[in-house]
Amino acid sequence: MSNKEIKFSLVYRDMWQSSGKYVPRVDQLIQIAPVIVDMGCFARIETNGGAFEQVNLLYGENPNKAVRQWVAPFNKAGIQTHMLERALNGLRMYPVPADVRQLMPKVKKAQGVDIMRSFCGLNDHRNVELSIKYAKEAGMISQATLSITHSDIHTVDYYMQIVDKFVDYGADEICLKDMAGIGRPHSLGLLVKAIKERHPQLVVQYHGHSGPGFSVASMLEVARAGADYLDVAMEPLSWGMVHPDVITIAAMLKDDGFSVPDINMDAYMAARHLTQTFIDDFLGEFIDPHNKIMTSLLIGCGLPGGMMGSMMTDLKAMHTAINAALRKNNKQEVSIDSLLVQLFNEVEYVWKKVGYPPLVTPFSQYVKNIALMNIFAMANGNERFSIIDKDSWNMILGKMGKLPGQLAPEIIALAQKNQLNFYTGNPQDEYPNQLDDYRKEMIENGWEFGQDDEELFELAMHDRQYRDYKSGLAKKRFEEERAKIKAEEVAKIAPPSKEQQEQKLFAYISEKYPNATPITAPCSGTMLWEIDLTDKSTPPAPGTTYKKGVHIADVEAYFGMEEVLSPIDGKLLDTCVKQGTKVTKGEVIGWIV
Repeated sequence: MSNKEIKFSLVYRDMWQSSGKYVPRVDQLIQIAPVIVDMGCFARIETNGGAFEQVNLLYGENPNKAVRQWVAPFNKAGIQTHMLERALNGLRMYPVPADVRQLMPKVKKAQGVDIMRSFCGLNDHRNVELSIKYAKEAGMISQATLSITHSDIHTVDYYMQIVDKFVDYGADEICLKDMAGIGRPHSLGLLVKAIKERHPQLVVQYHGHSGPGFSVASMLEVARAGADYLDVAMEPLSWGMVHPDVITIAAMLKDDGFSVPDINMDAYMAARHLTQTFIDDFLGEFIDPHNKIMTSLLIGCGLPGGMMGSMMTDLKAMHTAINAALRKNNKQEVSIDSLLVQLFNEVEYVWKKVGYPPLVTPFSQYVKNIALMNIFAMANGNERFSIIDKDSWNMILGKMGKLPGQLAPEIIALAQKNQLNFYTGNPQDEYPNQLDDYRKEMIENGWEFGQDDEELFELAMHDRQYRDYKSGLAKKRFEEERAKIKAEEVAKIAPPSKEQQEQKLFAYISEKYPNATPITAPCSGTMLWEIDLTDKSTPPAPGTTYKKGVHIADVEAYFGMEEVLSPIDGKLLDTCVKQGTKVTKGEVIGWIV
């Protein structure tokens, strides 16, 4: 039992990005911020960073306006705000020049963000060194982060060597970022205990997603071992692929003897209601149902909750192509659920081959991309690793940091075959400064640099998305995407028109049987089908384009996408009209395929 005080940090930003494509608009954030304050149980809140600013740009909103207005109520209430950044990769998926990295904490501190949580997805301490330096120069609290995963390589000793480096660089705090929630509770407790014994001055914060189900036990173990802060969520987006709910964690720790803050349940329910209104407004249109469900399947693959939304989008996009390849090679098609399990298994296979990178952004996406391309390649009858994108190669070659484990011999051989060179230097050295180029672009375009150079920073960090935001293209795309989703929802409710049915049917036949020959009705009237199984001399009806042996007559037979094998020529007949349907001369009524 313990009487130690434990504090909670709300990951409201992460809740959305784990569940969908977008986050609430600034007008919605302004509504909920004071209600979260009124809950009275949060010492900290993760407000921005990660993909927060990028997704604001994607729907045509100004991320700097969002950050400033979002953090202001917490600043006023004395609740610390913190952001997430990816060290060498900043707030994006690929490396960032040092001068842009240095500008980031200056901008974020001026906007009202107190803590910079910095992690390298490869746990290469060299990538985090500049983050610690730049955060402290800007007057922010530097929270250096361990990317947690589970393997024979990722031991307490392994992590403690990194912690020691972080301390040497001047980190104020340590975060255990258990992004996939696969850290084992006992091992996490041992790690926190080791940190507190060797570096008692360090504040320790635990961030663990709920996906595979370890998170509640993990929070109890790290709290008992001396953790100071726990990251939690709240309904209606707690659990699933996100975080445990603050109510559950508070009750558990209180029973174990911890001093925990009281929760204003009236404010909790008000925040819960507001969050649901944001979902009902438009955010729910982008939330995949899978992301609300916990699954032990994640234990093996180790994929993080934070990328489940984008992963399901990618998987759905590839589903049709993979099934088309399977059909082409006379293999059985797969459902989206079967493909998801196949992807999990393939990620686990690839992960070990490419040096055990902790599966956190962007490296989780890289490993997932390789795995998905492997599945596509194998569906086409090709070998694994026949398609690897440039960013994934940069990870493999060491251009983003040192991999924790060893590459498999076949990956090394493939790199040599492609005449690719491995890199052993400091990754930051490969990416020269660029701020002057972006300053020039802003001047040429007549764009304001913004308060504290915040607009310059957004262009430098997310140049393509920022340009689309400034031109209005981002807003246009977002509205088009919403309109498409709404149309699809309406289509699910309203019965399709005859024209829509025909278009869908024609598309199906064209994809399934590219060389199909259409059959047209020889005359107007009621259509009945007969396959002549005996009389091979039966001539085709006048005016038809189908093969010998297929005959239209006034007898009952088949209807509705039936596949019938003709004994005359072995061809398949796909019919598309119901028996007794009235047809017009010249109307397509089936196909010889």
